[in-house]
Amino acid sequence: MSWGELVGAALLGAERRTPPGGSVEALLDAAAVETVRRRAGLRPAPAAPRPEPAPRDPRPPLPPAAARRLSLLLADRPGAGGGRRGTAPDLAELLPQWLAAACAHGYRAPAGQLPALLDAARARTDLRAGALALGGPRALWLARLNPDWRFALRGRHGRGPAPPPDGAQGPQGPQDADTSDGAAVRRLWEEGLFAERSALLLSLRRRDPAAARELLAGTWAEERAEDRLMFLDSLREGLSPGDEEFLERALADRSRNVRSTAAGLLSALPSSALAARMAARARSCVALDRTGRPDRLMVEAPYECDPGMRRDGVVPGAPPGRGERSWWLVQVVEAAPLDIWPEHLGGRTPDRITALPAADGWEAELHAAWARAAVRLRDTTWARALLRRPSAPMAEAPGDPAKLLALLPAPERARWAAEFIAAHGLSEAFRVLGVCAVPWAEPLGRAVVDALEIARDAGSYPWSFSGVLGLAERCLDPGEAGRLALLAAVPDEPEDGSPGAGGYWAEAFQRLVATLRLRATMLAELEPPGDGGPARGPAAGDRV
Repeated sequence: MSWGELVGAALLGAERRTPPGGSVEALLDAAAVETVRRRAGLRPAPAAPRPEPAPRDPRPPLPPAAARRLSLLLADRPGAGGGRRGTAPDLAELLPQWLAAACAHGYRAPAGQLPALLDAARARTDLRAGALALGGPRALWLARLNPDWRFALRGRHGRGPAPPPDGAQGPQGPQDADTSDGAAVRRLWEEGLFAERSALLLSLRRRDPAAARELLAGTWAEERAEDRLMFLDSLREGLSPGDEEFLERALADRSRNVRSTAAGLLSALPSSALAARMAARARSCVALDRTGRPDRLMVEAPYECDPGMRRDGVVPGAPPGRGERSWWLVQVVEAAPLDIWPEHLGGRTPDRITALPAADGWEAELHAAWARAAVRLRDTTWARALLRRPSAPMAEAPGDPAKLLALLPAPERARWAAEFIAAHGLSEAFRVLGVCAVPWAEPLGRAVVDALEIARDAGSYPWSFSGVLGLAERCLDPGEAGRLALLAAVPDEPEDGSPGAGGYWAEAFQRLVATLRLRATMLAELEPPGDGGPARGPAAGDRV
């Protein structure tokens, strides 16, 4: 019987139905056998040769206190309590950060916790990168023995395990395969599973981009369309002008998605022929009009999406509610190199270009296209020009302001976000805060705490700010706990405030303070003992 059936029979009780096997003892025996099987991570199967031993993982083990902490974090179940959260930290939300910190120290997971770690990663995709990095080669070895953990072999979108979050350095996994043996590489490429081939291609791409491209070109015609798409995407790693010839051929692929991906890669190469073609189209659509005062931009959107445009990745069909000419214009301008515009528009810098008015209401389309180009090309100068002042409403920024903000250096990001929150409060802060470096720098952390205090004093319930409060628990500097403790008392409620709101705010701040203190303890436990970090168990009051 399956584990679920055994649990169901036990919950139903022997009084209501005869248990499997005819007796309670038989049911317990079956449950014991199933428990051992689940803990072993291997389904019963016909006798076969023993698997090869797990590979050695040379990384240092977790400090004892950190290993105990991992066990407690993995044992926590999101939403297990139901209802109000109370003042206790949400351990499930702290687990990704703990994994990133452990990977940054270069530790390996305890072997006995690998099954629980893989189970947690199976249930939550946001844990997979960190869990696989911490689990290392032994986690991948174990995953091959249990179909429930096949995601570890498949990796994110089928491209091998994702890199660890927040810049953490993970262990060598499938994406770091040995590519020194040419014959073995060729054999694995021709005979391996998709996940193995994808990981091999990415690993080779990192070491020898040209060899990886030639390997892919050799079997390109025989690959399935969905595999071609995934393999092609791996060329983002180490993309260079040497890839242009191969990508130009991919523009004629049978799959529209493959053609679109190839066009996107070529547009990221400012010196490519596709970029030149898009630049010529963009210049023919946008010109500088000096006949009036002030100067303005004149726009003539394409009248048709000709075969050449379609081959270069322009999608002819516009989304519902969108004009075709506007749709074509945005795609053309977005794919053109940004460095053509200063020369084309009178030597102006990006901030002066974005300040020019556009005739006939084309300004929003132009700025949206430039914003997407800035994100694709990771152009900080254009991102800064398009973001505008933090005091401006979010709706006035083109494209996705959070993506533009993410291009700025971390200190500048924090200052911009702090000024934005000071000007607009927390109503639109969630997207901005989500791209700021963790822990938040002091001006940003102070701005968030000040805005939360203002919201509390206004007498509204904290539930409207639950998203920001959740981010604050994970992203505020733990050193802010002392200042926040002053806000954890129940405040006097204003006459026009919501009934009982003060108590809810006090609870929210108490939880925030407890979470920050727990984060400080967790990070200290991960410090190697020789670096002054404590090798101890959970601190008193940690509630874990």
